Amino acid sequence: MRLALRFVLPLLLALTLLAYLSVFLADKFTRTWFVRDLNIRTRFAAIAMEQGLVPLIKHSANEEIRSVMNRVTLDERLYAAALCDAHSNMIYRTVHFPEQIVCRAFQLQDKPAHSVINLPSGPVHVSAAHLHDGETPLATLIFVHDLSFAVRRSGEARFYVFLFFLLTGGIVSLITVAIARWSWRGWMQNMRTIIQERGEVQHPHLRSMPEMLPLLKDLRSLITDIESDRRLQEAGTVIWNPETLKDILVKHLSGENILVVANREPYIHNRRGDDIEVQIPASGVVTALEPVMKACSGTWIAHGSGSADREVVDAQDRVAVPPGEPLYNLRRVWLTEEEENGYYYGFANEGIWPLCHIAHTRPVFRSTDWEFYNRANRRFADAVIREAQTKTPVILVQDYHFAVLPALIRKQIPNAVIITFWHIPWPNPEAFGICPWRREILEGLLGSTILGFHTRLHTTNFIETVDRFLECRIDRSHATVSFQGELTSVKSYPISIAWPPPHAQDAPGNQPCRSAVIKRHNLSETSLIAVGVERLDYTKGILERFLAVERMLDIHPQWRGQFTMIQIAAPSRSKLDAYRQFRAHAFAEAERINNKFGELANPPILVLERHHSPAEVLEYLRAANVCLVTSLHDGMNLVAKEFVGARSDLGGVLILSMFAGASRELPEALIVNPYNIDQCAQAIDFALQMPLAEQNRRMQSMREQIQQFNVYRWAGRMLIDAAQVRKKEQLSREISEFRLQED
Repeated sequence: MRLALRFVLPLLLALTLLAYLSVFLADKFTRTWFVRDLNIRTRFAAIAMEQGLVPLIKHSANEEIRSVMNRVTLDERLYAAALCDAHSNMIYRTVHFPEQIVCRAFQLQDKPAHSVINLPSGPVHVSAAHLHDGETPLATLIFVHDLSFAVRRSGEARFYVFLFFLLTGGIVSLITVAIARWSWRGWMQNMRTIIQERGEVQHPHLRSMPEMLPLLKDLRSLITDIESDRRLQEAGTVIWNPETLKDILVKHLSGENILVVANREPYIHNRRGDDIEVQIPASGVVTALEPVMKACSGTWIAHGSGSADREVVDAQDRVAVPPGEPLYNLRRVWLTEEEENGYYYGFANEGIWPLCHIAHTRPVFRSTDWEFYNRANRRFADAVIREAQTKTPVILVQDYHFAVLPALIRKQIPNAVIITFWHIPWPNPEAFGICPWRREILEGLLGSTILGFHTRLHTTNFIETVDRFLECRIDRSHATVSFQGELTSVKSYPISIAWPPPHAQDAPGNQPCRSAVIKRHNLSETSLIAVGVERLDYTKGILERFLAVERMLDIHPQWRGQFTMIQIAAPSRSKLDAYRQFRAHAFAEAERINNKFGELANPPILVLERHHSPAEVLEYLRAANVCLVTSLHDGMNLVAKEFVGARSDLGGVLILSMFAGASRELPEALIVNPYNIDQCAQAIDFALQMPLAEQNRRMQSMREQIQQFNVYRWAGRMLIDAAQVRKKEQLSREISEFRLQED
């Protein structure tokens, strides 16, 4: 016994001292490592943000700076952030940024500063990194990281270190009491076994070692951070094209086909005598999604509205498109004339369309239209369910025609990834509140996994509307809505066009296009041409555009006889009284203005009322000196981007409404208020006089923007987000299974 005590007591004392020393060192080094890691994260974040923030700071783009800074704080470990200028003035700080932290403490120095301070909510780590414009210090980024996780992990480390030495000392002591010599040998053998088992991550005994779980959690977090950093780096260098989308499908979505649901079909078959004619409709949805479907294949589900649509489909109501070069399937859904009148012309276009557009047209809500709207949505939901080939399809629901469709699909295919994109604006809660079925619409949209809008303003309006009319949980920092156990992410995805534009490369050059347009309309060779391309819709600002042309010719008479405005006006929704009245008013105004300046050789306004093919539209865009996009209210308006994409000569001037979403991406255009007729008139005059060098500079900048942020990037971001949702769901299922096995 004495021999055992003489051996055991010193051993226990040594183990106790070693345990205290280990705990002290573990705590010290753990905190040091966390602080160093946060400093490194700060430097990397500053490097990643420098290229984007420096131009915004130089141009005092406060709204864009606010957007960038708020996105940065989506990281759950980042408590707050601030941006200071070179004079220690606060440019912007996020909501939770501590008031006691001032810019003066982090002035531009040779070495970035950092410190740890205690707030009522716990300790935080404050670090700073500097932004430079070339070699010149420009600003300082200050990040406040939450250290509560470091405190927790430090406590866990102390606990497990104590536990480890306690168990080891007890085992060794018991074995030593029995037999001193064999105890040493047995203890060493046991230690070797434990070390070997812990060295293999997939070892079968791992589940029996709870002390390894914090390490596994940290490892998983580290891998996630590395993957996130890699994606951020790749996003700035990746070339977005059809091959990129295919790679995303193969790598991230296991090659899944995409299901697109849209009211408008990309190809309409109409009978012309004994022949069947294929027509491509004038639609922003078709313009945006056609290139995506060609790249990703899959199935486009749409309303079959052509007079010969039924003649070309197979027994499953499918037809391969594009004609002559099939790349995906078009699945047609049939509606009766009564259903179409109630669902499409009634509730969708007399109700939701004017409700969401601030164009001073009163929305009309009829209960019969609402019933047909729901019936049509159920019809499309049935088609989606039949076309889905797996239990986890990726479904892209398009626009205001299908507000209740996501929830219908969710009930039948609970594991589907549903991405709903709302192509028109979303109004504020007060405006939306007049809809009698506001709750049903919101509940239907919240069946989506991801709900996309063109701009951040529209996402904010939607979240505020949900907060006003539904009982749900909203995480504003992450822009998510939790409703009835389902989580919907509300994000902005500015839509764009294909790059390079599909019809631009093989089309005639700008001068041949100009000559053809001048000859077709009997204009003089020196004519200055402005062009507008829209459906005949009261939200597009066509009347205001005509008035601006009249005003410009009144105050700048030197352009009379030289300037002609060509308005390409596709017929639209002619069954509705509001559209028939608008058409009559538009033609009357054009005739009045032309009669007012009737002595001129070139008429001031030409209205071309028919559907034009994409190649024909491209010809007019290349022939124009000016393109007028003067929407009274618009989600994006792709005509503005199509004009920029068409002008490979870098000529031409874009006049763009401040109420179109495109104005946020194309500030080099002449931005106007379409309601201000004098301002629009002066903008036309300014555009006609703009020097070619300035036209080139503006057009080059806009083309670079559209080339980088093209339609493939728009679709790719949504698909990547869908893949991340799928991975999170899979991880959640694995964690649930693991917990069940533990129980």
